[in-house]
Amino acid sequence: MFYGLNNFIKKILPKRLFYRSLIIVATPIILLQIIITVVFFDSLWIKANEGMTRSLVSEIKTLYDVYRNPDMGQKQTIIDLYNKNFDFVVRLSQNETLPKLIKERWYSPVDRSLRRELKPAFGNSYWFDTTSYKEIVELRIKYKNGILKIFFPKNKISPSSARIFALWITLPGLLLIMIAIVFLKNQTRPIVNLAKAAEKFGKGEFVKEFRPSGASEIRQAAYEFDKMRKRITIHLNQRSEMLSGISHDLRTPLTRLKLQLALLKQQDLAKKMSDDIEEMERMLNEYLEFSRHQKSEETETINIENIINEVVEKYENNKIIISIEENLKINIRPNSIKRCLTNLIDNSLSYGEKVEVSSTRTKDNLLIVVDDDGPGIKESEYHNVMKPFYRIDKSRGQNKSGVGLGLSIANDIIRAHGGNISLDKSPLNGLRVKVSLPL
Repeated sequence: MFYGLNNFIKKILPKRLFYRSLIIVATPIILLQIIITVVFFDSLWIKANEGMTRSLVSEIKTLYDVYRNPDMGQKQTIIDLYNKNFDFVVRLSQNETLPKLIKERWYSPVDRSLRRELKPAFGNSYWFDTTSYKEIVELRIKYKNGILKIFFPKNKISPSSARIFALWITLPGLLLIMIAIVFLKNQTRPIVNLAKAAEKFGKGEFVKEFRPSGASEIRQAAYEFDKMRKRITIHLNQRSEMLSGISHDLRTPLTRLKLQLALLKQQDLAKKMSDDIEEMERMLNEYLEFSRHQKSEETETINIENIINEVVEKYENNKIIISIEENLKINIRPNSIKRCLTNLIDNSLSYGEKVEVSSTRTKDNLLIVVDDDGPGIKESEYHNVMKPFYRIDKSRGQNKSGVGLGLSIANDIIRAHGGNISLDKSPLNGLRVKVSLPL
């Protein structure tokens, strides 16, 4: 029971910190206003209303008795005094009956109080209307063959302090909530900036001039994040520079080996060794190109349709089918994504004859799917083929042009953008590579 209630509360509560903090601040203010209003309304306003209504009905009952007493002299003089001193308008209409249309409001405390005091004095021989006139109440009482009409100001039964109280209880509460909103905005803004910076860094984007701000705890967390970001950036740059330097330095001895093999008399052995050297050169060239783009390229917002079309056009192959959703803009490193797509399409064309490239948009991600009709990969090998230099012995591993870096480099590029690559069985009975990039 409590678990279900807890889940229900989590669903209806806002997800953002600002609105949750606003609820924490505003709820006590609203509850306090409600309590004060109920106490005032019950103990002061209603009691004042009852006393005023009881006094008014007593005056009306006295006036009614004057009309009923045939022996009382100076009747008109007394009525004139009522009209003058009590703000009454009294009129006797002969040959009229009480209206059948009830104008009483069951939800109004003024109407309930007036009805409660009139019923003991006049039974059911009365009718009143508090809605037809803004500041006047009309009361009709059955008198012989006619109706005694009495008009009196509404403030005789309704204390005017209620509106002033409502104004004073509402305005300060709204003012306090507005002040709380301003302060909460200032307090949550540094957290939002920190979250945005962490999100951009997680996507592999360059974070410019991140300045910690806010409370000391938030500022400390921001400082620690900035230190961590700089350490990770330095580590990645050092790794890329070191591997790039090693790859570059290895090209010199490889060139010398090729010259020595050209002078070797045993051509069969020279041919085998030359193939191995060419494979090593391809491996080094792939990594050098990849590290160059990763190190210097900045992110930019671009339409993914242009990237895919540009990559596919280079192949001039009518066996590549494209299905792209329009206007899919995303913030990426264009050359790196081109490199990734080139590796995936090269891999598909190496093992299959037909390739399909499609892109769609979900709620939070951009999906790029590459399908082929090749022999596919066993599900148990999905994780291994993402490792550098890993090659499958059977089926897809029979191709000699690859060096085992294609999927690894593609995976590294996508992960640097904050996305991921997953493998699956293709509808074409080959391999499906699904690329997911955060929007």
